[in-house]
Amino acid sequence: MRKNSIKNTRINGEVQRELSMLISRGEIKDPRINPMTSVVAVEVAPDLKHAKVYISVLGDEESRKATLAGLRSAAPFIRGQLARSINLRNTPELTFIMDQSIEYGVNMSKLIDEVNHVSADKAEEGNNEEDLQNGADE
Repeated sequence: MRKNSIKNTRINGEVQRELSMLISRGEIKDPRINPMTSVVAVEVAPDLKHAKVYISVLGDEESRKATLAGLRSAAPFIRGQLARSINLRNTPELTFIMDQSIEYGVNMSKLIDEVNHVSADKAEEGNNEEDLQNGADE
């Protein structure tokens, strides 16, 4: 099976969906795992032996590290649950990787909003000055 095949893409999506449900439902009893954890992407190897799971955690750096440690320690349990819910020849070993893309996007959105707000304020100030000048000319 090739890495970018349709079958591999479907398996990636199914594993991602199941992992998201496992984490969001709270089936993992580790208190270190932040409830605001989302599975961003999953890359299952073509031989179905390994999977890279990209996760994003909403919170501070300490919460991210604790969640990553909790998921790594719960990996055998999660793999067992995955084997029960998805019928694959091999259930992949899970490697959890922190993904900062959602946080990066939120920060970029804030910066764009700030720039738009500042430019709108400057435009409004310019309009007020024009009104004052027009009033003085009359």
